Amino acid sequence: MLPESTLAEAAALLAALQARHLTIATAESCTGGLIAAALTAIPGSSASVLAGFVTYSNEAKTSMLGVPAEMIERFGAVSEEVARRMVEGALRASGAQIVLACTGVAGPGGGSLTKPVGLVWMGVGQRGGAITTEHRIFPGDRAAIRAETVRHSFAMAHSLLA
Repeated sequence: MLPESTLAEAAALLAALQARHLTIATAESCTGGLIAAALTAIPGSSASVLAGFVTYSNEAKTSMLGVPAEMIERFGAVSEEVARRMVEGALRASGAQIVLACTGVAGPGGGSLTKPVGLVWMGVGQRGGAITTEHRIFPGDRAAIRAETVRHSFAMAHSLLA
């Protein structure tokens, strides 16, 4: 079950999208579909939500979104370059006008000195427009990191629509 505050943020984003007659898709790794789940928990979301790609593995990022394997090898799956390519791939594959993407280290393991647990790269882009990427190091356990990623992704989308 998603927290009421997250559902309220999802509802606000959907209302903004619907007011502008825009559609959205997600490309998620570390959240495993939580962004799409929050959006689709709202009645009437089908008017705006077109697709959700859960590309948890590197292979899925390559096969579903067209992220070059060489890019993942060079920069790592948790990188600005990969987050940007995830947005581009989901825009292309879904036909949506807006895409939210995220890739990160949700923990508890898997972190390193350069990519600690809690590091998440997020991207938002609009068809025909610029792609914005941001990274954060969210504190807390796996659930907290994933929840903060969802919330921050919604904030990025609102900024794009402002």
